[in-house]
Order: sequence, then C-alpha cells, then structure tokens
Amino acid sequence: METLWLAVALSLGSAIALGLARFAYALLLPAMKLDLGWSFAQAGAMNTANALGYLLGALAFPRLSRDASTAALFVAGCIATALLMAVSGMLVDTHALLTLRVMTGVSSALIFVSGGVLAARLASSRPRDAGLVLGLYYGGAGWGIVASAILVPLTIARAIHGWQLAWFALAAGCLAFSLVAIGAARKIERGHAVVSKAAASQPGSDSGLHWPRFSLALGGYGLFGVGYIGYMTFIVALLRNAGMSAAIVTGFYILLGAATVVSARLWSGLLDRMRGGKALAVLNGLLGLATLLPALATHPFAAFVSGALFGATFLSAVASTTAFVRHNLPASHWAKGISAFTIVFAFGQIVGPLVIGWVSDGAGLARGLVYSAVLLLAGAVLAACQKPVDGRG
Repeated sequence: METLWLAVALSLGSAIALGLARFAYALLLPAMKLDLGWSFAQAGAMNTANALGYLLGALAFPRLSRDASTAALFVAGCIATALLMAVSGMLVDTHALLTLRVMTGVSSALIFVSGGVLAARLASSRPRDAGLVLGLYYGGAGWGIVASAILVPLTIARAIHGWQLAWFALAAGCLAFSLVAIGAARKIERGHAVVSKAAASQPGSDSGLHWPRFSLALGGYGLFGVGYIGYMTFIVALLRNAGMSAAIVTGFYILLGAATVVSARLWSGLLDRMRGGKALAVLNGLLGLATLLPALATHPFAAFVSGALFGATFLSAVASTTAFVRHNLPASHWAKGISAFTIVFAFGQIVGPLVIGWVSDGAGLARGLVYSAVLLLAGAVLAACQKPVDGRG
C-alpha cells in the first residue's frame, strides 16, 4: 500500500504538468479567443508553443540529469510551473503569452519526464503491480483535469480579460499539488538510490539503445501526440459551438478527468502482459473511436460517452510507452528511453494544434476532429507492428 500511495502522491506532478499546465487551456480557449480576437489557428498556436517548450525540456533532460538528481529536476519543474502559471494571468499580449507557454512547456517536461523515471523506479520495487503503479502516475493528470474543471468556471468572468483570474486559480492549484508531489519524489529518490546505482553498473546495458528497432512504437506514439492534442485543445470549443451549456461542458470535463484517474486499474494488466507495441495499438484505436463520436454527433450523450472513453484511455497510452521502456531497456537507460518517447510525443503535439486548428478554420471543428481520429488510427496500425526486442510477448 505504501508503494501505491507514493504513486498516487507522485501522480500530482502529472496533474500539474498536464492537467493544469496544458489541458486547462481548453477551458480558457473560448474566452481568450473571443477577448483577444484570435482565429482557431492562433488559439491552437498557444498549445503548439507549449509543446515546443515541452520538446526543449525533453531534449534537455538527459543532459540535466547528469548534473542533478531526478528528484531535484522534478522539484524545479513543479516550482517553476506554478510561478509561470501565475505570470500567465498578468499578460494580454499574444506574443508574450506565446513565450510564456514555451517556458511552461519546458518546466512541465521536467516534471513529466523525471516523474516518469521515478514512477518506473517505484514500479521496479513491486513487479507484480508495475502496470498499476505506472497507470496511477500517468492517470494523475486526471486530478488536474478535474481541478481545472472546477477552478476555471468558478473564477472566469464575463468581462474584458475576465480569464486572467482563472490563471491565478490554476497557479494556486499547481502550488497545492506540488507540496504533496515533491515529498513523494524525494522519498522515492532516497529509497531507490542504491537500486539505481546497481542498475547503472550492470554490464551490457548499451544493448537496448538501438532506436531503429523501436521506430514503429516511436512513430505510433508520435501520431498519438498529434491526434490526442487536437481533441484536448478543441473539444470544449466544439461543444460550446454546438450550443451546449456551460454546465454540460463542465460536467463533460469532470467526467473526462475522473475517467483518467480510474484508468490505471483498467489497463494495468495490459501494460504488464504486452511487451511490444500492442498495448499502444489498442489504446490508440479506442482513442480514435472516442474522437470520432463528437465529430459525427454533437449531442450531449455522444459527448459524455466520448469523454469517458477518451479519459479512460489517453494517458494509459502514455503509460504504455514507459511500460515498453521497462520491458525492453535496462534500468540504467530508462531515462533515455522515456526521454526519446517524450521527444516524439512533443513533436506530435507541436504539429497537432496548428494543423487541426488550420483545418478547423477552413472546414469546421468537427472536420478537425475527424483528422485527429484518422491520425490516431494510423498510429494504432504502426504500434501494432512493433515487436518486443527479445521476441517475447
């Protein structure tokens, strides 16, 4: 139970990096777009900027981890993200906001990658529950989604720049979650220091670093990044444009977040059993279906079914890549493996909001989600072809 509680506490870092620092923007997008006169492409560029920073943070992580402990990088990311979210509430200039979203992406990546490494170490102490531990960490983003679904409607106002107070509320949420997550990160770092040193000294550890052998999984994950971020960026705008009330949209977002939290239990067995890319393939396929539903039928029932299925699936797809790394790489190279998947994920997230926003400007939001679904299904096909390195599973 101590291991599982540590995973839950650490998962609040995922809640900060994704639930509050990235996905909450979907709730702010309609108000900011209207107030600042943005097109959908410009509104999507905010998440593209965030993803660019995320890419830079993922690229920098392996080098930073040589000079600082994983827990120290996690702590720095949490504190920086809370501060940057607060500053977001002080700005109205589009270029300044874009710059700030890049910086927030960098700090979020430090949280997410270092948290993934810590979660993988924690999972190694409970091999029988490894899939559950990883699912709990990544599913923690759901807590951030639920928190933002409550905080943003309570604080956003129908006035000029009425969205600014919501940024301060989200920053306060980041700070509160940081207090819990940082304690867990430090405890895991202390508890697994000896294990990590032993793993680093294992002979033959470079045998797992032949990245072309993982190219299909990396490609499938990159398409996941493009497809899922299109949904998470524009789904709220689609529902509001379809005439759904603020109460329905809030309920939809809370359901999505709650489904994300419980997803750890749903897919833990899949992550433990499948050593190749089949787990990612299954999850990508379900995400493609969830993305198609609101594009084909803009009805509250279809929206809620879509939100429940999407929430129960999308961060388990992220967890599946960490499980893949655990199955196929030695422990001394988990950080490099997780960073590699995070980098292709970030590339996908850079492309996604711009492309889907551009399509939505020309053909409508529903058509943009259809493109997202097609990309997710293509990612499922690629991932299904990925075999485990050792030929098992």
